[in-house]
Amino acid sequence: MNDFPRWKYILVAVIVLLGIVYALPIIYPQQPAVQISANRGATVDAALKEKVLGILQTKKIAFKDVELNGDRLLARFPNTEVQLAASDTLKTALGDQYIVALNLASTVPGWLRAIGANRMPLGLDLQGGVHFLMEIDQKAALDKMQTRYVDDIRTALRNAKIRYESVNAGAQGIVVVLRSDEDRKAAGNVIAKDVNQPEKLGSQPPLEILDGTTTATSFALVARIREATLQEQQRSIVASNLTTLRNRVNQLGVSEPLIQQQGANRIVVELPGVQDTAEAKKILGAQATLEYHAVDENTNPLDAAKTGIVPPDSRLYYTQRLGPDGKPMPIVLKKKIIVGGDELVDAAAIPDQQTGTPAVSVTLNALGGKRMLDYTRENVGHRMAVVYIERIPETKIVDGKEVHTAKVNEEVINDATIQGVFSNKFQTTGLESLKTASELSLLLRAGSLAAPADIVEQNVIGPSLGQDNIEKGGMAVLLGLLAVLIAAALYYHLFGLIADIALVLNLILLIAVLSVFQATLTMPGIAGIVLTLGMAIDANVLICERIREELRNGLTPLAAIRAGYDKAWATILDANVTHLLAAFGLFAFGSGPIKGFAVTLAIGILTSMFTSVTVTHGITNLIHSGRKLKGLWVGGGHHASAGA
Repeated sequence: MNDFPRWKYILVAVIVLLGIVYALPIIYPQQPAVQISANRGATVDAALKEKVLGILQTKKIAFKDVELNGDRLLARFPNTEVQLAASDTLKTALGDQYIVALNLASTVPGWLRAIGANRMPLGLDLQGGVHFLMEIDQKAALDKMQTRYVDDIRTALRNAKIRYESVNAGAQGIVVVLRSDEDRKAAGNVIAKDVNQPEKLGSQPPLEILDGTTTATSFALVARIREATLQEQQRSIVASNLTTLRNRVNQLGVSEPLIQQQGANRIVVELPGVQDTAEAKKILGAQATLEYHAVDENTNPLDAAKTGIVPPDSRLYYTQRLGPDGKPMPIVLKKKIIVGGDELVDAAAIPDQQTGTPAVSVTLNALGGKRMLDYTRENVGHRMAVVYIERIPETKIVDGKEVHTAKVNEEVINDATIQGVFSNKFQTTGLESLKTASELSLLLRAGSLAAPADIVEQNVIGPSLGQDNIEKGGMAVLLGLLAVLIAAALYYHLFGLIADIALVLNLILLIAVLSVFQATLTMPGIAGIVLTLGMAIDANVLICERIREELRNGLTPLAAIRAGYDKAWATILDANVTHLLAAFGLFAFGSGPIKGFAVTLAIGILTSMFTSVTVTHGITNLIHSGRKLKGLWVGGGHHASAGA
């Protein structure tokens, strides 16, 4: 009696084979390596590879291999000591044009990587590094937004020559006090026309304008920021801060950092391999802004860079473009600021309407728009540059005391020719690609819209502790698996051995699925694996006990096996669905470590349902089908028998 069709055998065989193949990468250890990527304006190519090889050979640093992988160069080393020495040497030799980061390179064979079989990444608790939880100060963002609208309203009223008593931000919004009801109506129209315009087509105006308190001598107008505007601003601030943090993390030389949003106003930053929390906090806490300057076209920048002589009203800067000597090109700008970052409202990457080439659309507030209009009226055909400025706090020990200073990095991220007169909305063209335009727009937004972010939580995990966690976690999985295997085999005999095979296959499939989806393995994830292994045997216990019960009821062995699997399925499904709901709940409402546990648990439940029911049924049927059985040993010291 064969109640397990052939197509199911084929399905089980294919899934098990794929599971073994995609779980194989876990047996290949990672190798200490140094990853080199290009900073702004630099390139990673064969010439850089030859240069790195020359540096390593000259310094007599032993290396396994140096390979060019797309836009990155990867140098492999025999151990971590040589890796650290090579990293310091390469950082000094290559300078600021390249980012040199510690990495762990994969040793998975090429044929496995070609089919997408890669080793699953390790979490911070297994690899070591720094974890920060940063909270964005939304109140400061709201104050900044209200201040901008206060300035815009004042400018609009002055331009319209409407006399007002005061324009101030209060608890109920921006309060405009005027001298008459006619002035209030006129002010409302001017604000609606010049200030309260939707920033995106089809969206609502950002302000809700209402009549305020009226007295004999004052007539108030209240401009309240809409809730939808605040939510959009909040999303924009988080996106801007994420971009700024990613740019700053590059300065730390961190390979594969994790920077992601958590909740409405928090950002998680995980830096694998970083142990200097002071340096990390210094970089992450830096402040950034931008400025628009006129290009001094009467001064030769190359001569100025050589001699250091520039006009008193100008200053020497450097651009992202590299000259023939491989160094950033100099440029001389006027010191006077046309528009600052505080006056920038938005920036977006778009194609130029006339040429179709990449461009960045920039929106300024009313004050910035007026300044830009006044400047461009007189400077069409001349060049203007965007200077990106970062202020990085530093702490030094001088005479035994802490001295707080700041390092200021200034770089010209773009310069272009003014094509026409414009005010608060204009385009920056002459960009190399749409990717460059997108990066520039994010850079502009990050420099102008980001709100302060405070570090509210930090953890440091050393590399030795991470390795210790791996060893202890692996031992926990192994001991848990062995305990379940031995108990099942001793109690249920042949059926226990079949369950043991399914349990091992369950572990293999679980690792394979995690590897395919590149889920990050953490200590909570390992705990989920151990729990899954313990729970997976429950289904086989239900099946074995149901078979024993059917044998006691007088069924034949083959009929008891069929009835055992059929009748136990409903209970198994009910129990696992309940566990799945619990896992989904943990994932939906939990934080990072809890989510890692929930993902591992959910995948383990699904794989255990397949192995505990389908795989064991197939093996059992393969062993017993076509035979005349007089009895079955189903464990518990009970020998059940029935007629064939």
